[in-house]
Amino acid sequence: MTTPPSRSFAGMFDSIVSNVSIALRGKHEAVELAVLSLLADGHLLIEDVPGVGKTSLAKALAASVDCSWQRIQFTPDLLPSDVIGVSMWNRERESFNFQPGPIFANIVLADEINRASPRTQSALLEAMEERQVTIDGVTRRLPRPFLVIATQNPVEHEGTYRLPESQLDRFLMRISIGYPDRASELEILDTKSHGEPRIEPVLGVAEIVSMIEAIDRVRMADSIREYLVDLVHASRRHAGLALGLSPRATVQLAKASRAMAAARGRDYVTPDDVQALCAPVLAHRIVVGHDAASRGLTAHDAINDIVSTVPTPSGR
Repeated sequence: MTTPPSRSFAGMFDSIVSNVSIALRGKHEAVELAVLSLLADGHLLIEDVPGVGKTSLAKALAASVDCSWQRIQFTPDLLPSDVIGVSMWNRERESFNFQPGPIFANIVLADEINRASPRTQSALLEAMEERQVTIDGVTRRLPRPFLVIATQNPVEHEGTYRLPESQLDRFLMRISIGYPDRASELEILDTKSHGEPRIEPVLGVAEIVSMIEAIDRVRMADSIREYLVDLVHASRRHAGLALGLSPRATVQLAKASRAMAAARGRDYVTPDDVQALCAPVLAHRIVVGHDAASRGLTAHDAINDIVSTVPTPSGR
């Protein structure tokens, strides 16, 4: 794909979303955001209760783009080497052989990441950030595309190691899938009675990589860039926040907005693209102050306040 993103990009995006939705009924928005995370070369955090389809989402996404996937169940005794791999001594050859960990897959489901120790969490998050691992002085690149879908129990669940803000900031988006509506749940019952739906690939790895590269060619006007910076700066002045947005948030929101524009069949970003992504891209990066939280202010409320008060640029 050598031309700027156009309807062909949007068509490919829609085909992935439709295909993944076969396995995750009634959750179109969550599926769209997961696909956008993949195409924006980011990572996705899902904060939700067990059983709402997180594994189905990861498996269906990997199957739809014909790439490898691994699931890592995080537990308190999981070691960093269980995630990234280990060098083992080969007696016959009298040398070390590297045994790659499950991180060496295109799509990795890091299930219940907040049940692992901070040391193991850090090993995963560093690999996510650097897109490579170094063991015994040897650096090994992770495959491309590379998407980590991490799941986290709601904070009120006991026995967990909550991710600190500095590590939450490494996820492009945070979403919640939520329970299905009545009609979707009836459809799930009917589908499960006939076995798991078979997901066939609609695109290949090379096409996904081309789509990722094409997003960088989506145009962003100076007025939109200034709008992004104004949103981030407004968070730092918000009276209800103990911690505002970092410069990383500006970069990530720009990347996601370009992906959204391409998915909508345009080669330029509009304010609507930015505003549609403010909650999933920004809400997990801020910290609500204790007084404001006691009055009922949530991170999503604060982001909505900021979006409503910062002037929206006209045009594109």
